Amino acid sequence: MSYLPSAAALQRIEAALARYPERTAALLPVLQIVQDEAGFVGPEAETWVAAKLGLRPARVREVLTFYALFRRAPAGRHTLAVCRNVSCTLAGAEGLLDLIVAGLGIGPGQTTPDGAVSLDTVECLGNCDHAPCVQVDGVDRGPLTRESVAALIEELKSHA
Repeated sequence: MSYLPSAAALQRIEAALARYPERTAALLPVLQIVQDEAGFVGPEAETWVAAKLGLRPARVREVLTFYALFRRAPAGRHTLAVCRNVSCTLAGAEGLLDLIVAGLGIGPGQTTPDGAVSLDTVECLGNCDHAPCVQVDGVDRGPLTRESVAALIEELKSHA
């Protein structure tokens, strides 16, 4: 199966390409457009983007795996990102991640079997003054405690 963006996405991609003197410089915006449409950037889309921009497929993969904002597989209805940077780690993020893993029954990079929640770890959410913190569906939450994590897990399960 090959990837083909919709006419609307293709129009947005062409507009993004027009903003850059070199096509390859539009890689991040083009990947974001693809993800906006499909919900993730799969292998077929990686190949399509590489061909569209004149890049090696490996370069597209490098960018996708470097930036936490890109998903390479479908996400659950809710996304939970746990910060693992030094501020959050020193404030107890590791222990909270263990609670989340146990409570949801999945590890980082996985989605619950019912498709309700995807769990990821990220290098930094930029919310160090609220460490340890997580991001739920793009909204920062913190500082967290064992009790607030338990409540968060129940909240996510109730929305499933």
